[in-house]
Amino acid sequence: MRFATWLLVSAALLAACANTSARGTDLFPALPQAEVEVATASGSHRFRVWIAADDRSRTRGLMFVRELPADRGMLFLFPTPQPATFWMKNTYVPLDLVFIDPTGRVLNIGRDARPLSLAPIQSDGLVIAVLEVQAGAAARIGLAPGDRVQLPNLRTTFSNPDPPSPPKTKQAPFSL
Repeated sequence: MRFATWLLVSAALLAACANTSARGTDLFPALPQAEVEVATASGSHRFRVWIAADDRSRTRGLMFVRELPADRGMLFLFPTPQPATFWMKNTYVPLDLVFIDPTGRVLNIGRDARPLSLAPIQSDGLVIAVLEVQAGAAARIGLAPGDRVQLPNLRTTFSNPDPPSPPKTKQAPFSL
């Protein structure tokens, strides 16, 4: 009798866990989370994001995720400005990819990236971050190139709209 009760309770717990959505669980408990604010012509919009700031987390990204709430996303941070190319291999949720330049401005947007596709989705230049959100989010909030994104703990925020100047170097005197 005890075994039957245990089996029934276990089956009920298993069924409950199988029906749990991304809203009720933390998909990436090891990753830090932050809030990103996006300023568009329609106003300010916030997304709660997981931070992918190392090679391992950037490589995994949102692969294997089956559901992503409209107010959630993943922010890929890079240590230096660089061109970025993404794909949707093993990614089951359609996404918008927002490429963010070193000044915190939207450089370009890869809209409605098709799940499981190996087609490259590229930045139009050097980026410091890429924000992945549910497909259609960019259109819903009116996001366009040139809009501002406030990134957590980076110099690329609303408060510092201009990139830092490159360090001045001494020039050797020119002589013939």
